[in-house]
Amino acid sequence: MRFFIDELPVIFPYESIYPEQFAYMRDMKRALDAKGHCLLESPSGTGKTVSLLSLIVSYQQFHPEKRKLIYCSRTVPEIEKALAELQRLIAYRQRYEGDENFLGLGLTSRRNLCVHPEISREKRGNVVDARCRSITAPWVRAAQKNQENTDVSSSCSFFENLEAADIEGTATMLKGVYTLDDLKEYGRGKGHCPYFLSRKMLSVANVIIYSYHYLLDPKVATMVSNELSKDSIVVFDEAHNIDNVCTESLSVDLTRPILDASTRSITALAEKIDDLKANNSEKLQNEYSRLVEGLREAQEMREAQELMANPVLPDDILQDSVPGNIRRAEHFVAFLRRFIEYLKTRMRVMHVVAESPVSFLQHVREITFIERKPLRYCSERLSSLIRTLELTDLADYGALSKVAAFATLVSTYQKGFMLILEPFENDLDTIPNPVLHLTCLDATLAMKPVFERFSSVVITSGTLSPMELYPTLLGFKPVVIESYMMTLARNCFLPLTITRGSDQVAISSKFEVRNDLAIVRNYGNILLEFARCVPDGLVCFFPSYLYLESIVASWNDLGMLQDLLKYKLVFIETPDAAETSLALENYRKACDNGRGAVLLSVARGKVSEGVDFDHNYGRAVILFGIPYQYTESRILKARLEYLRDNFKVRENDFLTFDAMRHGAQCVGRVLRGKSDYGLMVFADKRFARADKRAKLPKWIQAEMSEAYVNLSTDMAIATAKKFLRSMAQPFEHSQLGISLWDNKLLEEHVAKEKMKQRSKSVRGPVSEAMEVDS
Repeated sequence: MRFFIDELPVIFPYESIYPEQFAYMRDMKRALDAKGHCLLESPSGTGKTVSLLSLIVSYQQFHPEKRKLIYCSRTVPEIEKALAELQRLIAYRQRYEGDENFLGLGLTSRRNLCVHPEISREKRGNVVDARCRSITAPWVRAAQKNQENTDVSSSCSFFENLEAADIEGTATMLKGVYTLDDLKEYGRGKGHCPYFLSRKMLSVANVIIYSYHYLLDPKVATMVSNELSKDSIVVFDEAHNIDNVCTESLSVDLTRPILDASTRSITALAEKIDDLKANNSEKLQNEYSRLVEGLREAQEMREAQELMANPVLPDDILQDSVPGNIRRAEHFVAFLRRFIEYLKTRMRVMHVVAESPVSFLQHVREITFIERKPLRYCSERLSSLIRTLELTDLADYGALSKVAAFATLVSTYQKGFMLILEPFENDLDTIPNPVLHLTCLDATLAMKPVFERFSSVVITSGTLSPMELYPTLLGFKPVVIESYMMTLARNCFLPLTITRGSDQVAISSKFEVRNDLAIVRNYGNILLEFARCVPDGLVCFFPSYLYLESIVASWNDLGMLQDLLKYKLVFIETPDAAETSLALENYRKACDNGRGAVLLSVARGKVSEGVDFDHNYGRAVILFGIPYQYTESRILKARLEYLRDNFKVRENDFLTFDAMRHGAQCVGRVLRGKSDYGLMVFADKRFARADKRAKLPKWIQAEMSEAYVNLSTDMAIATAKKFLRSMAQPFEHSQLGISLWDNKLLEEHVAKEKMKQRSKSVRGPVSEAMEVDS
């Protein structure tokens, strides 16, 4: 369908539209017109991605400046989904607009795009990266040309063809939208490397779809996203967790094995430097001269060759030259060795240490006489040295680059970071396994450059509530903040809050009572009763892996698991990604063949983020308890203290905000469209409190009737049976006019809105005149 929002013609690839999709597009257009940022929460399963792409592509093509869209998602399946949606949209637009000169691309790691016959078989990403660099690095290729090497395995024909085409000016792509598979197919057909081709085409593509890290992690962003124009529109989809992504991208953890590996790398570097001194000392002298002149040229070279990147946003560093005491290669290696030895001595401490970067640097200076300034340049200096020594297997230097990143970060940021040294993995352990955390506490450090550089940033998700904290946590002022309701022709989801078991004992996952036998038994009964009455798939979420393990063990001792297996098969999520993928695959099989299955998983785990349980794969989701973070975590305590002191955010407010957004994310998995239906079960007495419920998304709150917020297990089961029976009946009524608009209904709605605005504007002056008369 084709319709107008103000003067903007929008092409939407379906014959009808949901009312909330139209409202979502209209508010996004307001933000784009104002060249400002916005925060939008649209209910799960209401076509958020297609609405967003339809509006922004229409906006791009209508305005002459054609602002680029940078769409960031979290996982590769989500990137694939967005690319497929964009492909469908562009094919549909051709009906109305004919052939448009449009290029849409997805960008991901080498592992997902490599077409080299041998390297593409590797399973691990870092191995693929290392092997790719070992045959595509400029000095390797130069050496091969000099020796006239004919060994095919030591070069990549796809990369060589692309480089040759680039020199001739023919390294381009035909217009269209390429999914990741299409890109690989196109690369094979043309004989060009898909990974490097997509990198070259970023500057001319209309839409780029890639992971958050390409923008938020400075180590990656400086190499990939530097050339993107400042008037681009940036979208962070599924962004309910974006503050955690920001803090993680600037955090570094060091362990004893990492320091030991770094020491080995330092020894190898020293040997390489000695060899180069003996054979080609001119290279080292040239590097020294370059470093005296400053780092701007080094930055350009690094971008061209894509080696180790600087972990901080480097504009201020690049204006300066490298300090004298680390310019010479052998001096720098000795400097790093001294710093690593210092870190090893710090790790011998047998008690917890928490200190600020300022205090840490003062201690470093007192013990080793290492100043702050040379530490700041560690990452940049290391990448320069690796380039000079022409090393290709960077996997061997991963640990050392981590130490250099640690040094650069700790000496660059005085505020917003905390160093925490934990000598034992758990408080009850007696064998030390020390970890030195350099933890970023302030999400604004990673987000600030994005907000400053790009004029419009859209942060959107199905579960952003409670929304009021995001502007504070991310440090921006949105021009639009909006949460949308879900229009339904029938109430296809039912939230139930169970506060007590059938024996009237209150249930809760509170730490003090969670292992109480009565609560464990009641939680088991809830699961058994729902497994009896819910068809096909049933998904359960627990606050942590630890609690999941302990409660499953208790259910097994009580014989409840054996009873559960009479009704459905049981699958359990574990921290291991491969095991969880296998469990998910078999869970889906059991749902498809009619046996039915229960999936026991964890809030904040893989299953709660981005796995959809549509239709028969999830007829009910049970949330056992409120998924609060582990409050004894020292990193969390440091962050809470920082938020309280700097942003005036109370500890309890942040913990509740964080728990409720993850809880909403879990229960939101059950509904993936308006033709879907399912139960959302909140099994904890604390959900009955109005202050907790108020932090859930509006569209879930709207369905929470007072009659269903304080139920016992048997009352909840009776209500669930009634709901499932009614949902199983054929639904004959048309959604048109209620939860669906065609072109005619949409035009009527727009006309009504215009009439309302006119009457308001007329009423305004009249009422003012009446006030004056009176």
